[in-house]
Amino acid sequence: MKISIEVDVKAPLEKVWETWVRPEHIINWNFASDDWCCPTAEIDLKVGGKFSYRMEAKDGSMGFDFEGTFIKVSPHESIHFKLEDDRIVKVEFSEMNGKVKVVEIFEAEDENSAEQQKQGWQSILNNFKKHAES
Repeated sequence: MKISIEVDVKAPLEKVWETWVRPEHIINWNFASDDWCCPTAEIDLKVGGKFSYRMEAKDGSMGFDFEGTFIKVSPHESIHFKLEDDRIVKVEFSEMNGKVKVVEIFEAEDENSAEQQKQGWQSILNNFKKHAES
């Protein structure tokens, strides 16, 4: 099953793209709630390049590495990557009327309900929007 989420960001495409792909920005938005954080982000943005984002609870009670490999990179348009569990994720950027629509389409996993996954990923995308607009 594929899940799609989206957000409209009130910022120029160049800024939105940089906020998505630069580690110094990723660590500021890549978590679903205020009691979590992303202390490190490594990214090699090219086909075959890898990324690893550490996501953890601020109280240290749990955490995980969100990792994958880029399979398609079209600067300022889209990024496709494969997660460690072989699920595919597509992120598309389109500029219209002074905003950038960011659409993320991902294959659901089997551990959590589709609704939980959608809410969690949407929360991260909402954090991205907030950071990109700041």
